[in-house]
Amino acid sequence: MTTFTQSSLRQPARRPGLVAGLLHLFAVRRSRHTLAALDDNALKDIGLSRSDVAQEVNRPFWDAPQSWKS
Repeated sequence: MTTFTQSSLRQPARRPGLVAGLLHLFAVRRSRHTLAALDDNALKDIGLSRSDVAQEVNRPFWDAPQSWKS
């Protein structure tokens, strides 16, 4: 019979890799498209103007704010 110890059940440390990076880029793109789809009332609620949204949507997909990188 095999016995598992606490140390043998630990998951290996996850490091950001290619897949994680690609998923992040797709998430940035999706977030920007969602932002662009908001109506004027929703934008007013979050304190953004159409020009703010246009500026964000027109950024390259790899150019995400530091606060989005976690």
